[in-house]
Amino acid sequence: MASVIEFNLFAPRNKKAALIGSFSDWKEIPMQKGEDGYFRTEIEIEDGVYEYKFRVQSKSPNFQPDEWVDVVDPYATDVNDEKKVSITRVKDGQRIVDTYVWQHDDKLLPGNHELVIYEMHVADFTGGEVDPHKRGKYLDAIEKLDYLRELGINAIELMPVNEYPGDYSWGYTVRHFFATESSYGSTEDLKRFIDECHARGIRVFMDGIYNHTDGECPLMLIDRNYWYYEHMHYPEDQNNYWGPEFNYDNYDEKLDVKPAWKYVGDVVRYWVQEYHIDGIRFDAVRQLANFEFLDWLAQQSKKNTAPKPFYNIAEHIPDTSTVTAPEGPLDSCWHESFRYFMLPHICGETFELDHLKEVLDPKQQGYATAINVINYLATHDREHLFRELGDRGIFDEAAFVRAKLGAVLLMTAMGIPMLWMGEEFGEHKRKSQTVTQPKKIAWALLSRDENRDLFEYYKKLIALRKQIPALQSDNIEFFHENPEAKVLAYTRWNFQGSRVVVVVNFSDQNFPEYQIPNFPAAESWQDWLTETSVKVDENTLTTEIAPFTAKIFVSQ
Repeated sequence: MASVIEFNLFAPRNKKAALIGSFSDWKEIPMQKGEDGYFRTEIEIEDGVYEYKFRVQSKSPNFQPDEWVDVVDPYATDVNDEKKVSITRVKDGQRIVDTYVWQHDDKLLPGNHELVIYEMHVADFTGGEVDPHKRGKYLDAIEKLDYLRELGINAIELMPVNEYPGDYSWGYTVRHFFATESSYGSTEDLKRFIDECHARGIRVFMDGIYNHTDGECPLMLIDRNYWYYEHMHYPEDQNNYWGPEFNYDNYDEKLDVKPAWKYVGDVVRYWVQEYHIDGIRFDAVRQLANFEFLDWLAQQSKKNTAPKPFYNIAEHIPDTSTVTAPEGPLDSCWHESFRYFMLPHICGETFELDHLKEVLDPKQQGYATAINVINYLATHDREHLFRELGDRGIFDEAAFVRAKLGAVLLMTAMGIPMLWMGEEFGEHKRKSQTVTQPKKIAWALLSRDENRDLFEYYKKLIALRKQIPALQSDNIEFFHENPEAKVLAYTRWNFQGSRVVVVVNFSDQNFPEYQIPNFPAAESWQDWLTETSVKVDENTLTTEIAPFTAKIFVSQ
């Protein structure tokens, strides 16, 4: 039996629009414009799957005045980008996204302070040199979730999964904001991936691109200057211009609406409600540069998620505490300065105590709590640590020693740790320069003893971080500093008695009997790695510290 289905298009400054689709043999169906700026039409169609698009008299300056153009629905939840059509599904007389039924919505998920994040690019996460299958899809990633659970990961940050042009890229030029990237699989596949993550206690964060769009985004074709800045938002920042930028300052007085606010707010609500995501990483916040809008958008993201935790993360480079709570609009910021200052120390190029301490203790940079920063040694935008080491002539055993040092610093610093996929076993491929060529991570490395040992080291460190409340706290104190020997010791604690001490040797010297005075008091101490008790005599611990290594002591 046929049902009446409404199609609508928000285009307040456009004169005329029509609907065309497979349900009408691609003949035009006129649409009526209302006072609210919407074109609407109703048609009778049976349950099924249909292709459609709008034909509209464009207001964009790159067309002739009122030129008729065909556009994909800006709110389409599925598209065929090759054919330039929207796809809609009708079931039981209603338009639906798909028929997926969530299985694990009642699963208890970790709080923000407990997180260990894994940044993932779906296409490059599976497959590779020794894999006969192309892979690189949501369902392939599901097969690796038990590996991530074994590692101890409890949050995945997905690089953009909105529909982008072509079949491979990093996804940062979004064309269709409500549709998922079809080369990774279907909408049901993505929901199944998120559901399977939740089943394992793993939260899923989405990379949200709300600064700019692809040049052929439907909004660009309908009425460019209604949704976007007419010119570059920051003309002095040409190196960081990636496409037409949403104009969050534009206000339509007649309709009492800020068009870009409305559209992106709808996008965020849709992803939270339809895909049950647990957080958003906001791309290019420095370029977006509108904290009023970000504060409103962050509030939209957290609606309808209670009692589940949600996490709003800024990519603001250079990082700044002004973007984070309690004064800023978002919960956290990618802590680029952690990597920037930590890398030269791990590589033995410098020893600057002030820089070390301010990134290990981001309160010195103005951040209020541990959840305000996301620490990392590598991201999709930065080379893997092993690549950085290799570029400096540090290879083989020496590289694995430095990698373990980096792992300790990452997991014991104040803040939330994040791994870029493959970092945990020593991936060393150079990052993609064009972002259009696949860079599968080399899973075959895990068959090598040194790489497997690094994986096991990360696994043990992550378990320590999750088990010891002190490492999730806002507290850190530097109680021993030795600039000549390049040794730094700090303690992490909470107010319930949990305490950890980290001693780091940033030099190329071995200290067989290094003395650490003023060692924090505890009933007893254990060397974390060897799981042996250590003795503190007259508040002094004497221990051996090898070059470019760290020791961890846990109170008993």
